[in-house]
Amino acid sequence: MEGFRIRSILLTGSDRGIGLGLVEQFLQLPYPPQLIFATCRHPDGPEGQVLKELARRYSNVSTLVLLQLDVTDPHSIKEATKKVEERVAGCGLNLLINNAAIACETTLSSENAQNMMSLYATNTIGPMLVCQAFLPLLKMAAQQSRHSGMSCSKAAVVNMSSSYGSISLVDGWEWRQDVSYRCSKAALNMLTRCQSLGYGPYGILCVSIHPGGVKTHLGVEQGVLSVASSTRGIIQVLSRLSDQDNGTFLDWEGQTVPW
Repeated sequence: MEGFRIRSILLTGSDRGIGLGLVEQFLQLPYPPQLIFATCRHPDGPEGQVLKELARRYSNVSTLVLLQLDVTDPHSIKEATKKVEERVAGCGLNLLINNAAIACETTLSSENAQNMMSLYATNTIGPMLVCQAFLPLLKMAAQQSRHSGMSCSKAAVVNMSSSYGSISLVDGWEWRQDVSYRCSKAALNMLTRCQSLGYGPYGILCVSIHPGGVKTHLGVEQGVLSVASSTRGIIQVLSRLSDQDNGTFLDWEGQTVPW
């Protein structure tokens, strides 16, 4: 990944799990991003302290900006967008990673409308609203890039999905049903496809990524991978993405996940 260079990145849900792991991996790259916007709902809470410590530790190689952003709150999204726009100084945003997600352990018999609406609000509608808000900055980055094809170094949207959202696989059903989570991630995959068609003409790459069976705070996946292994693999995949990957569903090793 010696040639993998990104000027600016924004991640949602970056105070723990996959999000925090990605922040750490980006900071450890041979050429770390100049600007990393790490967002979460409560940056001044206990979990935000980890990001603040990372910002101090890596201040000599990258600027880590901790921002408040609740993907279910349009006002919060708007305020975060304004702050990012000020910091990128007319250069745009190169990479947006929609990682924030929630889960609720349910079965077909226990699932209800409230759970379903709550998970869709964060896991599906949230990424849509965040992309809409940051689209002008992604377009700006794409227009100013010297890269001819699509790449994460130019302009890209990465939606963190799950194999649980694969309609073909229905992965792990015998272990956990989690109907609302599965449906929200399947819908997120369709959103990725729609974004690839709508944003692709502007030179913005859009993909869904399954991080593997990582045991995180969500408690959804059967944990066989460490966060470090998953996020290291994800960044390797991101470094290789090109035009042909626009609108695809890949895992942390770069393998295609069936829709």
